[in-house]
Amino acid sequence: MVDSVSPALARRVALAAQGFGRPHPPAVGTRQLNGVIDRLQLLQLDSVNVFERSHYLPVFARLGAYDKGLLDRLTFPRSGRYVEYWAHEAAIIPVETWPLMRWRMQVYRDYFAQDGGWAAANRPMLDWLRDELAANGPLPASAIEHESNVRRGPWWGWSDVKRGLEVLFRQGDVVTAGRTRFERTYALPEQVLPSSILERVVSREDAHVQLIEQSARAHGIGTEKDLADYFRLKRVDVRPAIARLVDEGSLLPVTVDGWRAPAWLHRDARLPRRIGADALLSPFDPVVWERARTERMFGFHYRIEIYTPAEKRIHGYYNLPILIDDALVGRIDLKNDRQARVLRVQSAWLEEGALSASVDEIAERTAAPLRSAAGWQGLENIAVVGRGTLSPALESALSGAPAG
Repeated sequence: MVDSVSPALARRVALAAQGFGRPHPPAVGTRQLNGVIDRLQLLQLDSVNVFERSHYLPVFARLGAYDKGLLDRLTFPRSGRYVEYWAHEAAIIPVETWPLMRWRMQVYRDYFAQDGGWAAANRPMLDWLRDELAANGPLPASAIEHESNVRRGPWWGWSDVKRGLEVLFRQGDVVTAGRTRFERTYALPEQVLPSSILERVVSREDAHVQLIEQSARAHGIGTEKDLADYFRLKRVDVRPAIARLVDEGSLLPVTVDGWRAPAWLHRDARLPRRIGADALLSPFDPVVWERARTERMFGFHYRIEIYTPAEKRIHGYYNLPILIDDALVGRIDLKNDRQARVLRVQSAWLEEGALSASVDEIAERTAAPLRSAAGWQGLENIAVVGRGTLSPALESALSGAPAG
């Protein structure tokens, strides 16, 4: 039985649990795509599209180039194996996970029912939206005709129709029935979910046990905070869930040198001696989305700079961590210039002391997923146009010329 884990092994366990350390398949089909989602348990959604939407990137990092249309057909059909809900954030999840979120739906329902709030003041609107979907759904917000379907107010300039649909979505009265050009289509649960899912009742306690087991399986190893964060759970609910999983033998208590908090290892976690990987990670990849864990595990201080004023940005608007083997060795800010068909490297930075390899080797290994990304995106060229300590060597590696 393992009771102590070195920091290096903890990194390898975490990366192996996330699907790294395996060669990319020669061809990517439905089985491989389902395998990634089943391993991660969710794909976080985000609207930023400066390089590529976030939910496509974890799949690319693990499998290499693939058909995005095939992933869309798997994840955004009217009904199927996956559905959206507020998991880590808004995310694609397996349909089987949806009943495990009923307690969260109830939390939202109680919150929105409070007097003085928008939802409580607009109950006729919510009732009307449910009736509209019952009669004509599934529908996107833009297809619902109502005098209040005009963009206004705080919630990102949403109309009252869109705002009402999102309230119903969070409290489980409405689900998604796919997306078209990234616009959600809304439906009543019974219009898209099988009866076995609708009829499944899971207590809050049992739901947390199952979610923590999924989190631990996806993380491989983690602290209480790590395991809680995967599905954004409250630690008061997580502690008894961990205790129960320890009693059942699913989680093994371990210590990791340098980690201040106790950790747990999933009983099925692999303990690889090495990890071979060359990948660019989305800012919303589970490997890096919990920034404190990223710093503790990889010694990598990571902040996305989308919301930082341009003059104060250090590493770039949409900088992606560079994973080589079991280390985060740098970060690269990418822009997909679709009109010119060029992948622009706005900046590329080397993480000092992250890897005992030369700058030239890191640049060569970073160039490989960059070339793959450009081809995957249908782009003809890669241009290193920005600054950064890795940029000169990367430019040389991409040109085929020796760096230096």
